[in-house]
Amino acid sequence: MKYLIMEDFAGQPVSFVFPSRVDHGDMREQLPYGRVLGAGYVELRDGAFHCHGGYAELDIVARPEDEAILMNAFQKAD
Repeated sequence: MKYLIMEDFAGQPVSFVFPSRVDHGDMREQLPYGRVLGAGYVELRDGAFHCHGGYAELDIVARPEDEAILMNAFQKAD
């Protein structure tokens, strides 16, 4: 799976997870937020998210804090 972490209108990070066949740029164009904070690929292993890679077009890479942001978003969804 791929992901984007965007900055929402209140300055908070908001995460989006989507299929690997969808381009980061195409997904980014569909989102109403302006700034990309983190991007890359995400895997769920042993109950934890593991982020790697990036979004080369914007020179954005997976950051260590992206894993916590994704985990927090999924825990709130329960």
